[in-house]
Amino acid sequence: MTTRRSTFAVFLLVLLACILALGASACEQGKPATKPQEGAKGDKEAPAGVDKGATEAAPTDKGVAEAAPTDKGLAAAGEAADKGGDGELVVGTDKGIETPNPALSDPSLATEKAPDVFKVKFETTKGDFVVEVTRAWSPNGADRVYNLVKIGFFKDLPVFRVVAGFMAQFGIPGDPEMAELWGSANIADDPVTQSNVRGTMTFATAGPNTRSTQFFINYDDNGRLDGMGFSPFGKVVEGMDVVDGFYSEYGDGPPTGTGPRQDSLRKEGVGYLLQNFPKLDTIKSATLVN
Repeated sequence: MTTRRSTFAVFLLVLLACILALGASACEQGKPATKPQEGAKGDKEAPAGVDKGATEAAPTDKGVAEAAPTDKGLAAAGEAADKGGDGELVVGTDKGIETPNPALSDPSLATEKAPDVFKVKFETTKGDFVVEVTRAWSPNGADRVYNLVKIGFFKDLPVFRVVAGFMAQFGIPGDPEMAELWGSANIADDPVTQSNVRGTMTFATAGPNTRSTQFFINYDDNGRLDGMGFSPFGKVVEGMDVVDGFYSEYGDGPPTGTGPRQDSLRKEGVGYLLQNFPKLDTIKSATLVN
């Protein structure tokens, strides 16, 4: 009996020891890790809130890196381009910077025959005025004016000679290369069929058959010019008050006055006028009108 009791007691002790050992192992597995878990090749776990393997956006001057554009963002940018931006070239639309007409750099290409009668609207720094051109008055002159308008010649041309009570003159490009090119692109003279009365527009000349791109508008009835070969080709029909308002305080050029020198304008360009005669008005553009 005593032997059985001893064996049973030993059994209970062994069983109790096993139970205690199993409990200790379970507790050991339940303890939190004291070191961060590392991924493959020792890479640390990604920061909270960032997908593993991704990197945080690099800071910029704006504080946070901008997100990549979406399809919607690209479409919005395209719409903005179509509308045009400040100083930006609009590609693929008719609202961008136009390609210069080849005839601007080759006067021999500007040879279209003008309609019998046409009107030109001149936009200036003082406002707009309209000239009606009659080809029968001065055929060669009318053809030249018509072509100059069509190829875009009348862009930012200074009204460099304004003599009160006499006339206002313009037509020398502000770019010296253009001034040299067109200054020698002369056309043949036309007979004088009309008088240089107030409002008529006529070519300036340097002698027979030297008309090129310079014009003047008569402020007064200057009939004395008729006998000198000055052949009017058109007349201001709208906005003569604009023409009358061109800045004239600088007066005529040398040798009769102290105004702009034509040779300096041709050689130095518009910078010469901006530096010395900044108040002069400008022909900003010219277009054919119905």
